[in-house]
Amino acid sequence: MSIKINNAEAIPLKIPFSIGLNKTAKSGGLDWPALEILLIKIESSEGIVGWGEAFNYSSQFAALSAFNSMIKPLILKRKIESIPDFLMELQKTIHIFGRYGIVMHCFSGLDIALYDIEAKQKKIPLYKHLNSNSKKTKLNGYASLYRYADPEIVKDKCLESIKHGYKYIKLHEINEQEVKAARDAIGDKIPLMLDVNCSWDYKSALNISKKLKKYNLYFLEEPIFPPEDFETLFKLKSKIRIPLAAGENCYTAYQFNQMIKYKAIDYVQPSVTKVGGITEFIKIIKLTNKNKLKLMPHSPYFGPGWLANLHLITAFCPSALVERLYVYEEASLYKDSTNPAKGMFSVPNDIGLGLDPNLDVIKTYKVNY
Repeated sequence: MSIKINNAEAIPLKIPFSIGLNKTAKSGGLDWPALEILLIKIESSEGIVGWGEAFNYSSQFAALSAFNSMIKPLILKRKIESIPDFLMELQKTIHIFGRYGIVMHCFSGLDIALYDIEAKQKKIPLYKHLNSNSKKTKLNGYASLYRYADPEIVKDKCLESIKHGYKYIKLHEINEQEVKAARDAIGDKIPLMLDVNCSWDYKSALNISKKLKKYNLYFLEEPIFPPEDFETLFKLKSKIRIPLAAGENCYTAYQFNQMIKYKAIDYVQPSVTKVGGITEFIKIIKLTNKNKLKLMPHSPYFGPGWLANLHLITAFCPSALVERLYVYEEASLYKDSTNPAKGMFSVPNDIGLGLDPNLDVIKTYKVNY
C-alpha cells in the first residue's frame, strides 16, 4: 500500500498540569505550567487521518516553525511507498540544518502519523502491523516522579505511587538524602530507579555512585554530562556496580550504535517522539537485541507518542517497562489511557494507534502563535 499526503498540519496544545504540590514545575530552566504537545496531523488522499507527536518541552514555537517552514513544503502531495525510505530521503534533504534536536522531533511526529495511516489502511492495530505475531497484553509501568529536592515529599510521592498500583518507581533526584528517603519509604522489594538528567561530571558521578550502591538501584540513568560522552560513560560503568541507562537524548539508530559499541550502558532508552519515530525505534530495538541489552523506552508524554510507545513495546518487547510521568493533567487526549490499572497499561486494540485524540480537547487547548 502507498500513502499520498493530501494535507499536513502541526497543532500546538498546552494542557495545564500539576505535580501535586503548590509550586510550578520547571523544564529547561523555565516555568513549565502546561504539557506542551505538538500534534502532527497527516491526511491521506483516501481521507485517512494519521496522528503523530513531536517532542517539544519548552520549545513548542520553534518545533512548530520548523515543521511548517522546513518539512511541510517537502511532504505535501508526496506519494510514499516506503515510510523508512521517505524519512531517510527527508533527513538527507535537510541534514544541513541538523539531524538531531527539533528537526528530528518533527520527523518523529511525521513518522508516527504515517505508521498510524498505514495500519488504518490495513484495518489492524499498529502493534499487529509492526509484528503480526504480537499479542495484546498488559504492560508493567513505573511512576516517573518529578524532582522534588525534598526527602519528605519524595517519601510521600513514593507511597502515593504505590497506592496507585505502581510496582516500580523512578526518582529524578540528585542527592543521596532523597534516594535514602525513597528506599526507606518503599522497602527493599519495590525496584527503585534514579535519573539525574546528566547533572554530574565523571568525578562527581563516581563519588556519589559509591554512596548509592547500598540502595540497590534498578538502574542509574544519564549520570554524566554531556550525554553523548559515551567513552566516559563506559569508564564510569566499569568502575561502579550499578546498571546504567541512557538514550533519551540520543538520536537515530546511528548514535545508539555508537553508544552500544562503547559498551556504555545496560538499558537502552529510545524516545519515539525524539529519536526519529517508529522507523528509527525499530532499528534501535534490533541493535538492542543483537547486543543482548535491555530496552527501557523513554515515554513521558501524553499524545500519540504515548500510544506509539505502547504499540512498540507490545510488538517487540512486552517485558519492557512503560514510563508514566507522575503528574496530574487538566485534560486528556485519550480518556484514561495514560492512567494505570494496578500499575499496568494496556495497548488500545482498535485500528492504527487504537485511539484518535479528543477533538474537543484539541479545540479547548490549542495555542494560536
